[in-house]
Amino acid sequence: MKVHLCVVGRLKGGPEKTLIDDYLRRFDKTGRGLGLSLGQVVEVEDRKGGGMAAEAELIRARLPGAAFWVMDERGEVMTSPAFADRLGAQRDRGIGDLALVIGGADGIDPLLRAEAGLAISFGKMVWPHMLARVMLCEQLYRAASILAGSPYHRV
Repeated sequence: MKVHLCVVGRLKGGPEKTLIDDYLRRFDKTGRGLGLSLGQVVEVEDRKGGGMAAEAELIRARLPGAAFWVMDERGEVMTSPAFADRLGAQRDRGIGDLALVIGGADGIDPLLRAEAGLAISFGKMVWPHMLARVMLCEQLYRAASILAGSPYHRV
């Protein structure tokens, strides 16, 4: 299964980019033997100021397939092993492409959130967009490590 990232905003150079690139490389390397691989990293930007609805349309236009999850503060808070299990279950169902969506500064459009197969929260705190991206990429690598039985994740 290819895991795609579809995010609002452009990533510039800096420490966040270094971390994201590292975690995505690790995820791709660890996941390949498990039937998981990195797909596209799609960045969209609403230059016309249309808000969440316009961002949602840009995201819909770029989603690689029907299956997608959104990162949203109102979503389900789960453990890393539970996230790994959900990712593995999607793969085992034969889903070819899964997109993980991070919205813009105002979050995910409610209609897009309602269409998602799952909404995931990193907790009750709100995180800056680039840190949420780093955390999601780290959790992808951690999920692959958990599924591979690697000691990276410690309980």
